[in-house]
Amino acid sequence: MTLDSKKRFLSILYYIGIVLLVLAGCELIPLITSLVAGEMRFVIIFIISASLMTAAAAMFMLAGAKYKGSSLCSGDGMIIASGSWLLGTLLCAFPYYLSGNYLSYLDCCFDVMSGLTTTGITMIQDMDHLSVGLNMWRFILTYIGGQGMVVLALTFLTKNTSSTYKMYVGEAKDEHLRPGAVSTAREIWKISLLYLVIGWAVMAAAGLLAGLPIEKALLDGIWIFMSGWSTGGFAPYSQNILYYHSIYYELATVIFFTIGSFNFALHYAVLHGRKKELRRNIEIISFTVTVTVTFLLAAYGLMRAGIYPDIVSMFRKGFYQLISGHTTTGFMTLYARQFYYEWGDIALLAMILAMLFGGSACSTAGGFKGMRIGIIFTSIKAQLNQYILPSSRLSIPRIQHIKDIVLSDELVKSAFTIVVLYLITFLIGTVAGLSASASMAEAAFESASATGNVGLSIGVAVPAAPAYLKIIYIVIMWMARLEFISVLTLIAKMFRRFAKQ
Repeated sequence: MTLDSKKRFLSILYYIGIVLLVLAGCELIPLITSLVAGEMRFVIIFIISASLMTAAAAMFMLAGAKYKGSSLCSGDGMIIASGSWLLGTLLCAFPYYLSGNYLSYLDCCFDVMSGLTTTGITMIQDMDHLSVGLNMWRFILTYIGGQGMVVLALTFLTKNTSSTYKMYVGEAKDEHLRPGAVSTAREIWKISLLYLVIGWAVMAAAGLLAGLPIEKALLDGIWIFMSGWSTGGFAPYSQNILYYHSIYYELATVIFFTIGSFNFALHYAVLHGRKKELRRNIEIISFTVTVTVTFLLAAYGLMRAGIYPDIVSMFRKGFYQLISGHTTTGFMTLYARQFYYEWGDIALLAMILAMLFGGSACSTAGGFKGMRIGIIFTSIKAQLNQYILPSSRLSIPRIQHIKDIVLSDELVKSAFTIVVLYLITFLIGTVAGLSASASMAEAAFESASATGNVGLSIGVAVPAAPAYLKIIYIVIMWMARLEFISVLTLIAKMFRRFAKQ
């Protein structure tokens, strides 16, 4: 290892340490919650877990403190992001493991990765009787993951540098709400906290209208909002949103997880008076089109199956699941196996497509993203125009996203590359599900959910599933959330280092 490589490696450790230290600080929230709830066992659990994570963070930061100002390349920023997510998952799993609500440490890691990637598939046992503190940790992880743990860490840094920008990009974000990565990260969190105040109030009111006691309405309200806004899909009960049997809850969650799936740059623009962007933005347009197409396909399949006889039930069971899947949220108002036994192949195909399409870029959502879908279709349209229109009528292909953007070859190639990687990952997950004795429909549905970071389940990813399938899903959730390049960079770097030894 050259001196320059050593400096960069130690600088990487330093920044990973910062991310871990911020995560350790976040454990104070469930710790205080457990203390207020009188759950002294969980107070001790969170003290132990936070201490372990703080110790790990301190070691990393001390090792790299001397070189924290070293210049990082783009690959280093991606390694910081992907490495932080991997180590963060392993360390954040300790409260789960010590709680006794999981069958194995692997299941704990699965749930942490599922939460941080805002996927929402869970391996937890006896969910309906979890401690308040452990539930709070589940939803805090989902809320952090929605905005991004690196984005959270950047808000505590004081300087905008090229290194901080490379970390920001490494977490699959490239929007500039403000000049510099640190100021942009802070704006993202300001937006999220603003919606948190509004969303908590609305969800608490919906809970009261649904007949919940005020304490339960307040607690469930903040948890469901954090999960919905982050398009996470976790809920405090095994029946998910079906538990509440409330049209108010369903309407409120649809509004918040749909808004949560929109680009933070779009939120920033609208909050600063640029409301016209809502009807001109390429992601809003592509989202509207894909939601309409997939819902019409799902509705056709469900009408053929004849299970939802009226408009109200079609909305509460059909459209709710479809929009929950399309925004990659994963909230459910039916049981997992109902997808397989009641929906039929056409409606399941619509759900799989919706989960893969996903929400917007630089949002809390997963999937292909509306931006890439818009870029690809605009590129195809421009290519066709070259063959059918006279040269005098040809124009440079453009899209509207906050500003007028010319479609360069590089932009189109990047969109195609990421979509192809999503499809390859989806196929790998489907084959893995088939090898675990799932049917084609089950394997494809669960793989689409993991690949799109959705969380809707058809019953394949369960505690009884083989360990190798859980590991494959963990890797899929991790890679898809960071949009592949960061994780592939980390894997390539590790492979090269081992190959040299």
